[in-house]
Amino acid sequence: MNLRSEFVLAILPTLTILIVLGIFEAMSRQRFLFSSLASSAFLIYLDPFHATNGVRTLAVAQLGAATLGLIAYLVLGAGYASGGSAMLLTIAWMILLNAVHPPAVGTSLIFAFRAGHESNLVLFFLAVAMTAILVFLEQWALWILVRQRKREAG
Repeated sequence: MNLRSEFVLAILPTLTILIVLGIFEAMSRQRFLFSSLASSAFLIYLDPFHATNGVRTLAVAQLGAATLGLIAYLVLGAGYASGGSAMLLTIAWMILLNAVHPPAVGTSLIFAFRAGHESNLVLFFLAVAMTAILVFLEQWALWILVRQRKREAG
């Protein structure tokens, strides 16, 4: 792909995450809550058709990680025991459900170390939904770019 096409594809995840951050900053002031979604967005940009970046994988891994992190916090309190447990449970969760999405490990730590109130779990679920939409947008944009290249070539 040429440089222009690379920047076009990079703009979608960047704008999506900035919009998510803006909306949720106004609602919760929990910046760290969404940091792992920025990594998800970048992975989606790199290869929107890879199984690691599929909507199912993204949703199962990120939502499971957030839930497991919150449960670890509620059971063990904020600290390394909670973070370590959440991380191990998240890795096992992703492997067992064949939904490995590496940024989710960071999500489990954020919730285990206490990134806010339980209501932030709902906000995070909404942010994951918006990031899942990004998968479709990136796939659509890549499809358009490939079609355009084919037209230009022949």
